[in-house]
This record gives sequence, structure tokens and C-alpha cells, in this order.
Amino acid sequence: MPLRARQRCHAVLAGLAALALAAGLAGPTAGAAAGAVGAADTWTEVGHDRADPLTESQGLASVEVPAGSPNRYTGIGTIPLGLSGRGWNHVGDPDASYDGHYVEPYQRDDGDTKMFRVRAPDGRWSEYVHTLGPGEARNNSWSAISPDGQWMLAGEWGTMSRLLVFPTPGVNASTSPAANLPLAATVRLDRPVRDVQGCDFLDATTLLCSSDDPAGTLFGITKPLLRVDLSAAPAGGADVTGRVTALRQLPLRSACSGDFEAEGIDYDRRTGTLRVIVVSPGFCVLTDSRTYRLTRG
Repeated sequence: MPLRARQRCHAVLAGLAALALAAGLAGPTAGAAAGAVGAADTWTEVGHDRADPLTESQGLASVEVPAGSPNRYTGIGTIPLGLSGRGWNHVGDPDASYDGHYVEPYQRDDGDTKMFRVRAPDGRWSEYVHTLGPGEARNNSWSAISPDGQWMLAGEWGTMSRLLVFPTPGVNASTSPAANLPLAATVRLDRPVRDVQGCDFLDATTLLCSSDDPAGTLFGITKPLLRVDLSAAPAGGADVTGRVTALRQLPLRSACSGDFEAEGIDYDRRTGTLRVIVVSPGFCVLTDSRTYRLTRG
């Protein structure tokens, strides 16, 4: 999320927090989502849960290890004071490796670094900082860990034709909190994407991504669910290509009308459930922002 959009979101939350318990909202329901573009890969909504605007408004991840771990969420209210005090004032969409390493992406408004905060299965936290390369945006919107655990994809805000590939911090033996986390490769997309807020691996060579694209000029729909088919599984030192397909518009429903914001995404292989956060417009950011659940077919 860019600084202006984040400031706008913060201002809305601050201005409306005192009214969070108000009831009786009524208004027009947002238009139904557009039909699927990629009919060969259909994802159907099967339910939803309320998304808390302070602690569940940026991203989410299912954690498999230790067994019975709850789903994790990120939002403005989940940023530790120690991090925000050091300038890390935005957290994006996290992910977790199948062995239980949980990774949160952080960004700041100045400087030339981005950071990934890692929680090991034993509960210990560590920080891995990446120094920006030429042309690399400061935004650190999301992280997605490959099924083999060794490589992590991350994304930048705006209209982009690439995704970034890093060794997974805390998992890949080449990484250390004491050293710069290097850019290992890129995924070169066959067509541009806009404002991707989260991606997760469906399998070793397939990503599902949530786009907050407000214009709809790239795929014919706003706020699309995207599929990225990779030419090979990500690996350090070797770029891969990605073929992008828009599958459908994400659910956009609220008692308020206005601009929705698509946020993070998670695929839980244990249940085959895809979850995506959509923040509601205006006052309804407090009342009916949702985590939608979708299944394939």
C-alpha cells in the first residue's frame, strides 16, 4: 500500500474508532462481482468472516506447524511498538513455510531498505533486512514462500511486470539476520499487474494473487483474483517467467458504497480453502470488512 493510501486508511480508522459500536447502518449494496474470466480455474465463494480493521486488515496466513496453530493476521494494530518506533510502520501480507516459519513483510517511509520479520517454530523472532537494488520500490506488500520452503517471492506496489525472489529468511541456509538478504532472481511476467496486495502458492509453479487494481484496464475487471503460472519453480540465480490470468473479480459487498480495498490472500492446502481480505468503504471499514472464503470448482 502506498504512503498516501495508508495515511488515508489510518485517518479513516482514527476518525471512526469512537463510532465503532454504532448500529443501524443502511445503504446500497455494492454491485455483484463480475463473472469469471478464466473459466478453467473457477473459485466460488463459500462463506466469509468479519475482518477486524485494526488487526486483520492487511494480510493473513495459515500456519501448519506446530499442529493446531491458529491462523495469523496482520494489520495496523499488530505492528509491535518497538518496530514502529524504529520506522517500520507498515506490515503487509505474511506467509508461512510448511515447516512452521512465519514471515511478515515490513516497509518504512524513508531509507533504502525493507525488512522481513521471521518467527521460527520455537517462537523466536528475528529480522532480515534487504537493501534495495537499482529500480526497486521501497514498498513491501507481501511474501509467499515456495512449497519446498527455500525461496520466497515478494511484491512491489504499483504497475509491475515482475515479482522478486529471495532466499527464504530463517529457512534457506544462506540467510542470516546479520547479513543483507539478497535478491536472488525475478519472476518476469508476460503482462503487467497492478497493486498486488498478496500472493500464495497453490503448488510449486502456480500462484494465486489478490490485486487492488482500481482501474480495471489491465484485465477488464477491477480488484481481480489473478493466477500466475510459472515456467519453473523459483530458484536462486535463475529468473523464471510467469503467465498471468485474471480468474474473477473478488467479492465486493458492503452496506456502504465507495472504494473497496483488496488486501492479503492465503491458500490452505489442508482444506483447499482460499481466503482473501476485502476492506469495506468509508465507515463500513469498521463494520463489514470481510475475509472471504473460496473453494475451487
